[in-house]
Amino acid sequence: MVISSIADRLVRGVETVSDSVSEALFEPVIRLGVTGLARSGKTVFITSLVANLLDRGRMPGLVAAQEGRIEAAFLQPQPDDTVPRFDYEAHLAALTGPAPHWPDSTRAVSELRLSLRVRPAGLLAGLQGPRTVHLDIVDYPGEWLLDLGLMDKSYADWAAETLARLRTRPEAAEYLAALSGIDPDARHDEPQAQALARGFTAYLETARAAGYSDCTPGRFLLPGDLAGSPVLTFAPLAVSGASRRGSLLREMERRFEAYKSQVVRPFFRDHFARIDRQVVLVDALGAIHKGPSAVEDMRRAMADILGAFRPGRNAWLNRLLLGRRIDRILFAATKADHLHHQQHPALTAIIEALTRDARDRAQFAGARTEALALAALRVTTEEIRTHQGRELPCVRGTLLEGGRQAAFYPGALPQDPGQLLGAARSGATEWLNDGFQAMTFAPAPMQLRPGDGPPHIRLDRAAQFLIGDRL
Repeated sequence: MVISSIADRLVRGVETVSDSVSEALFEPVIRLGVTGLARSGKTVFITSLVANLLDRGRMPGLVAAQEGRIEAAFLQPQPDDTVPRFDYEAHLAALTGPAPHWPDSTRAVSELRLSLRVRPAGLLAGLQGPRTVHLDIVDYPGEWLLDLGLMDKSYADWAAETLARLRTRPEAAEYLAALSGIDPDARHDEPQAQALARGFTAYLETARAAGYSDCTPGRFLLPGDLAGSPVLTFAPLAVSGASRRGSLLREMERRFEAYKSQVVRPFFRDHFARIDRQVVLVDALGAIHKGPSAVEDMRRAMADILGAFRPGRNAWLNRLLLGRRIDRILFAATKADHLHHQQHPALTAIIEALTRDARDRAQFAGARTEALALAALRVTTEEIRTHQGRELPCVRGTLLEGGRQAAFYPGALPQDPGQLLGAARSGATEWLNDGFQAMTFAPAPMQLRPGDGPPHIRLDRAAQFLIGDRL
């Protein structure tokens, strides 16, 4: 294991040197990672970002586009032949076709290369011609990112932490009941191990549906071609001492270590360690709707996600000598179009508070961070309605269920995010006021003018923060 780890680091070091020299002498590459937990809108974000970089009429906040320095943008074959291509064309057709619908969500790693032909700015404008900047977008599930936190844990530590969490959640009642009749020191029985793994997976699926974010191991929810394999057939057991050879506990320990070495480590080595810009999408509105426990769970998950990053300055010499680091991280609250713009500052304040711990750690390491409320695809319009003598800022859209048009007022977000986080951290089970209602809208039919990408909210500001300095 030690020799393998050393070899991995040497290989990554050689790749880093090669990439750094190539970027310095030829065409720069920005590797942008896009992640987020379930239903945060990763697929829509990437699709709309690419469409709006190809047709930049709605991107005034991207300085290079506003100044007219981006002469052309075009899709190219990605450099990684073993990684599935992000199916941009199919996803765009789903969103903009005659019967628009939400595309399938992220279930594995995918990649897309967008190349931009850019004229230099400032004093170099008259001395140099246009150059090509490659944007390699890497899409991966946030659940897999949380798995990186398992690397420093033993099976006993992971099992103890997981079971302590499960005992506080009604969603885990069925699994805990099945576990009560299990003797970890009994001889390993494969049907029993498979039954426990199925029960634990069922809990993870239920917990995710209830709004919890700490649903690891992530591959249990998105197994892909590993479905049914021993590396995904383990579950947390109560550990009271050293395991005996041939016991159920010993086999669970072995499979947990195999999961780390054969699933988590290759993901980090082949994909995550090569990213230098990162956006983390957060469905903050969905968590608020689920209640205080979901909000507190999301806050902890954001801190855990940042713990998996290697934030810091990513100058050319640093990449050459120390390896690639993530030097800009954007935490974005999605679905801002589900609120009237009057409430956008409150949503931004909430995402800033939710990610405060994570952003402080990144900034201390030298990385730039920003929190932003956005909608990668705007599917609502705004209106003011009078109700019981009050003027309510509403949004109107097509409801996902039923397909009818409706105007919707979700409730008022608190101006002080501490009201939310305080209740969440104190263990409250529900909000003191009427709470916050969430509605799911379907994409609306659109007619795009030539040169315009899909409508959005602040996607141009997100692009400026993530890549603007390199254009």
